[in-house]
Amino acid sequence: MNLKPYREALALPGLRSLLLVSVLARIPLTATGVTLTFHVLLDLDRGYAAAGLVGAASTVGAAFGSPLLGRLVDRRGLRPVLVLTTIAEGVFWGVAPALSYLVLLPAAFLAGLVALPVFSVVRQSVAALVPAERRRPAYALDSMSVELSFMVGPALAVALVTAISPRVTMWAVGAGIVSSGICFWLLNPPTRGTDEPAGPYRKVPRREWLTPRLLAVLAVSLAATLVLGGTDVAVVAMLRAGGEVGWTGAVLTVWAVASLVGGFAYGAVSRTFSPLLLMAALSLATIPVGLGGAHWWLLCLALLPAGALCAPTIASTSDAVSRLAPAGVRGEAMGLHGSAVTVGIAVGAPLAGAVIDARTPLWGFAVTGAIGLLVALVVLLVELRERRAAADGPVAADGPVAADGPVAADGPVAADGPVAADRPGAVDGPGAVDGPGAVDGPGAVDGPGAVDGREEAPVPAGPAAGPVVTASTR
Repeated sequence: MNLKPYREALALPGLRSLLLVSVLARIPLTATGVTLTFHVLLDLDRGYAAAGLVGAASTVGAAFGSPLLGRLVDRRGLRPVLVLTTIAEGVFWGVAPALSYLVLLPAAFLAGLVALPVFSVVRQSVAALVPAERRRPAYALDSMSVELSFMVGPALAVALVTAISPRVTMWAVGAGIVSSGICFWLLNPPTRGTDEPAGPYRKVPRREWLTPRLLAVLAVSLAATLVLGGTDVAVVAMLRAGGEVGWTGAVLTVWAVASLVGGFAYGAVSRTFSPLLLMAALSLATIPVGLGGAHWWLLCLALLPAGALCAPTIASTSDAVSRLAPAGVRGEAMGLHGSAVTVGIAVGAPLAGAVIDARTPLWGFAVTGAIGLLVALVVLLVELRERRAAADGPVAADGPVAADGPVAADGPVAADGPVAADRPGAVDGPGAVDGPGAVDGPGAVDGPGAVDGREEAPVPAGPAAGPVVTASTR
């Protein structure tokens, strides 16, 4: 396998330390859900529904807070946001064990609103540190680091709860999150590239960068994590129905390892793939997983194809967002991406649970996978309509531009205003085209069906160019 893309990416100043710190910093964050659940169940003596409400409150808060914190990073810089969120995290996890359930519920929402934005900050920093043509392996490494964190964090939390108590585990998780915030404050990774202006950007109206293309990538991100959240629940239900719940850890580990292998392969190959194509393939591979539920080892085998597509799909959406958003609003755009990922997982798990309660565990896989395919079809139809509108409308001027699905194409885009490219190969504006499935070079065309070709379409300079051009851990 070709390791050159990884060697070139890791040789870039600052990326190796960023990825290392991010793996460690994400571990306590991945443990928050299971820790809160055990606290509500055991310390507060409430049921699973009550525990689910606390988790939902935290998730809703994070969905609202992530883009707001991203906008604050864009306007004020990273360190003030880290100070604010680290203090807020320390306060919440310090007092949460002593709160009653009725107070814990709104407190969890507020804590989610100002949660330490490690996931979005890392992806924003990758975009600042890595030129556009090398971001695919960099985001593949980021997705693999997320998998590693999710493999370690919840397991450590369960071990602490079992060995000591949920209350002590909450304090330990809080200490870990505060330590993560301090580490990122000391590291202070860049949120803007060296060739991007250091001063404040002009305010970019959302209509100039929140284009149909970017919305399509966000929809793909949400659908992908909805499928993953549903798969998590369906695996547990399938093993429980078969009397093999003791093998749950082994099956989920196989699934995660398959994702790591898939992510590594995705970053090493020279060809890229559309986020839409990857999400559709992930959904399609998830639908028949329940057919392997007769034995735990058959379920492991059935999960391999879908597992191998997890990390590549998320990496591709992160890469696409980093290219489609101008540098001045990249933090807010990455925050929206984080919200899409969070909402997808939050919706997928209870949706699969409701389907399983009404039918059988097999249908948990089938329904969530089918929803993913339906979203892919809707995004494809919208994309085709945008292409037809772009072809029919008076949109042409000078400058090569890559046309693609809701995904992307690598290559320079020459434009003024919010869609200007700040570095060779790096496209920041809403006219930027990116995503797995893209072919490097100006004018590269690679739609959701991953058909290579080259076209050149003229595009006007300035803001009007953006909307015309149409095109990522859990």
